[in-house]
Amino acid sequence: MSTSSEKGSAARCTDAAQHNGSVHRPHFVPVSQDDDLAQPLIAELAVEYATRYNGTEERVLKWLQGYPAEEFSPPDGGMVVGLVDDRPVTGGAFRRFDADTAELKRIWTDSGHRRRGYAKALLETLESEIARRGYRRVYLTTGDRQPEAEALYESVGYTRLDAPLPADGEVYPIAFVKAL
Repeated sequence: MSTSSEKGSAARCTDAAQHNGSVHRPHFVPVSQDDDLAQPLIAELAVEYATRYNGTEERVLKWLQGYPAEEFSPPDGGMVVGLVDDRPVTGGAFRRFDADTAELKRIWTDSGHRRRGYAKALLETLESEIARRGYRRVYLTTGDRQPEAEALYESVGYTRLDAPLPADGEVYPIAFVKAL
């Protein structure tokens, strides 16, 4: 006979399995920057960045949407959204950095769906597509007020660089690279 303590433990194990992504791994679909599926994630990302970096949502959203859509389109780039129960819960994009390197952009998980393994699943999906496109490494930069992002990248094998790689356009202080 099981005790209520054992039943509670079993329920917590089931909840943990559901929250770490093993039960409801997102189904990833390719999207464009303007796709309706991407909009809720991009909007929440704008709120988060505005809050962390003392900006306005409108300004951050305009900045996020200011990248040319073709940078995140085949053959050199791509963008995916992860769906759970047909709801967008995570998403991200990549673009060409150089002939051997893709750059990750807009890696994001909905605030109500974090700590379930969705971001790791997103990175696996993007890295697989990046390798399929012939890139041999992945590069990314992030802001200095996103310790969760830094921990995520380190947990899946990215190496933090001493400084960002030289690049045209904006560069952020925290840079990572991963060989595929």
